Amino acid sequence: MTPVIPATLDALLRSLKLPSFITDRQDTQARAEREGWSFERFLATLVEAEVSDRRRRRIDRLMRQSGLPADKTLATLKTELLPTAVRRLLPTLCEGGFADRAENLLAFGLPGRGKTHVCAAIGHELVHRGFAVLFLPAFALVQRLLAARRAFELEKALHGLDAYDAIIIDDIGYIQQDRDEMEVLFTFLAERYERRSVIITSNLVFSAWDRIFKDPMTTAAAIDRIVHHAVILEMSGPSVRETEARARLEAVAREPGA
Repeated sequence: MTPVIPATLDALLRSLKLPSFITDRQDTQARAEREGWSFERFLATLVEAEVSDRRRRRIDRLMRQSGLPADKTLATLKTELLPTAVRRLLPTLCEGGFADRAENLLAFGLPGRGKTHVCAAIGHELVHRGFAVLFLPAFALVQRLLAARRAFELEKALHGLDAYDAIIIDDIGYIQQDRDEMEVLFTFLAERYERRSVIITSNLVFSAWDRIFKDPMTTAAAIDRIVHHAVILEMSGPSVRETEARARLEAVAREPGA
């Protein structure tokens, strides 16, 4: 058999979409020759590098597509300001088991309690574990669905959103709440029921959700679907934003010459 020359080998690897093989092949080959590796170890090392690089590229792509706020991560979350129950649940939620099971996550609390930051931080962790996540303010999601319905493409839009393992709907209580908005939002929630996860933040408790869905029957049906398989986070306590602002003011006051 005619030996494969390096240039031809690289072309074959490129056709198989193995860029890391091409990048690492020569250095790995030189090391293998120096250290007397078996062919199996040489091949395994290249395969491991390819798999690792593919995972990194996939996570980078998922992060770009997620719309997650770049500054709202687990590293920037002040967990000491969170309620104890939320703080204890956080590590488990970040592992993503609830998304694997198509369960929902609901965060309730008054403005400033850290709902968005907690859910976005969980979203970042899910992406790093290979989940497809989309972060959208509730009004943006509803407007996207309304535009699709007006173009007679609502089914297509819902199918596109189905590609995401978890969709974070931020501030569900702030949509305009007319009948058309209520209908597309309910359709979206019904479509994902028991198949994909939704993560919802709201300053409205369930008893006030008739402001969103208007009709009592629709409200009850929406809540039933959301809560059936769900983890609920109660974001109580003082406002995180007010606490941070007060700390900044106190720090300024302690500065020399203040």
